[in-house]
Amino acid sequence: MDRLTSKMKQFSTIGCCGIDCGLCPRYHTDSPSASPGCGAPDFRDKHPSCGFITCCVNKHGFETCADCPEFPCTRFDAERKGLDSFVTHRKVFDNLNAIRDDGLNALLDRQSERIDLLKRLLMDHNDGRSKSYFCLACALLPEEALPEIRYAINFPTTAADAKEKNRRIKKTIDSLAERYDIELKLRKG
Repeated sequence: MDRLTSKMKQFSTIGCCGIDCGLCPRYHTDSPSASPGCGAPDFRDKHPSCGFITCCVNKHGFETCADCPEFPCTRFDAERKGLDSFVTHRKVFDNLNAIRDDGLNALLDRQSERIDLLKRLLMDHNDGRSKSYFCLACALLPEEALPEIRYAINFPTTAADAKEKNRRIKKTIDSLAERYDIELKLRKG
């Protein structure tokens, strides 16, 4: 079944269900819990019971649920409750509606910019404990906030200490989150 899934799903950074796989902490780890992204090789080893990929990709041959005339179906009942797992689900409906409105490539382009920003944050500003926080920030902050983070990343500093660089960038991100009234925490039940 993995071969079928990997042949049918072309883009692993966006889940069938609309989750930003490319902005997930498990996507950006080298540990055994790493996720390859939606429909990527070895996806079934990490997520053997994903009903979304079974229905969307294997049964109907769609890239995302946005392609389905029945979207949003009852499979999205958990997302309607507004809870998160190890990754935020807050953008699921926004992402799938954006795919319907603007097309998959437009969403992937915007997501690619967020992934690039996340990689920079993780490479240059991670204190070893900020991966989930940076993933949430890159996923949830609006597009107009991202240039301010890029500016803060590129702003010359004498801070060579990873903790100081981390504090400085988190201050910028926290300020943006407050301005846009966005909580950078997972919503658990």
